[in-house]
Amino acid sequence: MRKSPYPALFLAACAAAAAQSPSQGRYEAAAARMLEHIKVLSSDEFEGRAPGTAGEDKSVAYLQQELTAMGLSPGNPDGTYIQKVPMVGILSTTSATFEVGGKTLTPAILNDYVAVSRHVAPLVEVKDSGIVFVGYGVVAQEYGWDDFKGVDVRGKTVVMLVGDPPVPDPKDPTKLDEAMFKGKAMTYYGRWTYKYEEASAKGAAACLIVHETGPAGYPFAVVQGSWGRENFSLESPDGNADRVSVEGWLSLGYARTLFAAAGFDYDALKAAAVRPDFHPVDFGAKASFTIQNRTRPLASRNVIAKLEGCDPALRAQYLVYTAHWDHLGRNPHLKGDQIYNGALDNASGCAGVLEIARTFTRLPAAERPKRTVLFLVVTGEEQGLLGSEYYGGHPLYPLTKTLADINIDGMQTAGPSRDIEVIGYGNSTLDDLAASVLAQDGRVVVPDTQPEKGSFYRSDHFEFARVGVPAFYTSSGTDIIGKDPGYGRMRRDQYVSNDYHKVSDEIKPWWDLRGAAQDADALFRMGLRLANGDAWPQWKAGCEFKDRRDKMMAAAPN
Repeated sequence: MRKSPYPALFLAACAAAAAQSPSQGRYEAAAARMLEHIKVLSSDEFEGRAPGTAGEDKSVAYLQQELTAMGLSPGNPDGTYIQKVPMVGILSTTSATFEVGGKTLTPAILNDYVAVSRHVAPLVEVKDSGIVFVGYGVVAQEYGWDDFKGVDVRGKTVVMLVGDPPVPDPKDPTKLDEAMFKGKAMTYYGRWTYKYEEASAKGAAACLIVHETGPAGYPFAVVQGSWGRENFSLESPDGNADRVSVEGWLSLGYARTLFAAAGFDYDALKAAAVRPDFHPVDFGAKASFTIQNRTRPLASRNVIAKLEGCDPALRAQYLVYTAHWDHLGRNPHLKGDQIYNGALDNASGCAGVLEIARTFTRLPAAERPKRTVLFLVVTGEEQGLLGSEYYGGHPLYPLTKTLADINIDGMQTAGPSRDIEVIGYGNSTLDDLAASVLAQDGRVVVPDTQPEKGSFYRSDHFEFARVGVPAFYTSSGTDIIGKDPGYGRMRRDQYVSNDYHKVSDEIKPWWDLRGAAQDADALFRMGLRLANGDAWPQWKAGCEFKDRRDKMMAAAPN
């Protein structure tokens, strides 16, 4: 990790910015505290915070130390600050060949494709599996959509496109049809996890997703960095035998090569796949995979603390703040810097939860929240939201008594802003509460400006939403006070292109964490109002999670 010029440069920047915007000076102390947390968690000493490593031990110990020092109680009813999360680490070494057009193609691992097996087995083989292109791999009755059309793909290798089918508006082909898959916004059908789930349900032997940067929301380098290492799954009785044997990605360039070798034009088939009458295309080709797995069981850990509510009638109701402590660890195969320090993702989110927790503990006794507030810092987010998935399936407190989850995954580093983006805007009444809180500071809520990236399905709040709990997740605003109009967007795009899931995700000299402190303060005030309010947050009509909450609450004992 490069040596940071903090704190002198950071404090100087704060002072200069405060001179331009004196009203923001109240965030400097919180910004400095948050920076210190980030410096610790993203240091080389923490080795990238991968589950099952010394980096996990250090991360968990640091978080527990800080939460304890604040005077927060253990969050696990067993009297500890830990919820054990049983996981399996799987390091896959993969080779693949495609018999197509009378030739044998041997793609290069990492460069052309990435593939792993989540099966807890030393050897996974798929031999001479027929290759079938199934468009976007979507079965969605509510949209009258079925990409499989009854075709039996058991034992086959299915190739899918990433994202939702971008169905054109019949009245204006230059736009997307808002009645189909939410138009521009990604639905869960567009998420890669759904595609592997559907392939598993159909009995496929392998599933390969064609990567494209636009609909995926990140470059292929992110897939290489995330998948080309040890991966993790939650422990299951059947060793994940119910999952498709091979889960992988094809680079766009290699997908074009494979399609052409089978006698098809990639762009033509992609265009055909946006029509509801699309029918799977048999490539008349075979795929073979040999995957050697090195597996290890591990007990990873969620960290949880609580501030018990002061109202005896309401303290058995819960508000949850979440962030994930894990990142991608170390890659010994890299030259030079090998540590994925994860400063923004998500040491900054951990710092946000710690700052919010600190603010709650410093409230006068008469102003303490009526309901109990939980601070849950989870493992395995980078591996598929594993820590939050485990909590959703093994909650320490009843989900029927859980008002909401407020999740933090990356915080504002560009300075105080006039806005904050809400990911999944329109899903719940939490949006309205956020707008009311921000209005007190003359700020505004902005709907997700890049809904096509499907960010609502990519962080820990989603696992709360899946089990019905109203979930709230924000992205940093881009209207930065004292900066040119394009500054905030430039910094965000720069991060996604240059630093996201790369070893360069480190503290930058230009960071101005007063913006992070400003957002943390808003999320604190939002939580305080929830913890003291009369009305529970609700999913709005038409939201895909509303029915789950309604059924759960209806079945709950009085």
